[in-house]
Amino acid sequence: MAKDILGDVETHFWLTRSVARCMNISLSEAMVEGRLTPDHYAEMVTRCRASQCSGQCAIWLSEQQTEASAAPEFCANSDLLNGLKA
Repeated sequence: MAKDILGDVETHFWLTRSVARCMNISLSEAMVEGRLTPDHYAEMVTRCRASQCSGQCAIWLSEQQTEASAAPEFCANSDLLNGLKA
């Protein structure tokens, strides 16, 4: 049996959403506004699941005291999130 190298869907859904929220980005609003498609949202979660940085991400999230101006450099979705922030 092949080992699943992707992380837990629910965990990475919330990590993706939480990084966006720290940047004051609502992914739901971005979809309503047409700036993010549901397929791209699903791809973001899958990219997060494959990135192997959930521990680093949890630490980054716990250290956020104010609105983040950019996604952390290690984030697999940083380019997309930074684009949504702009």
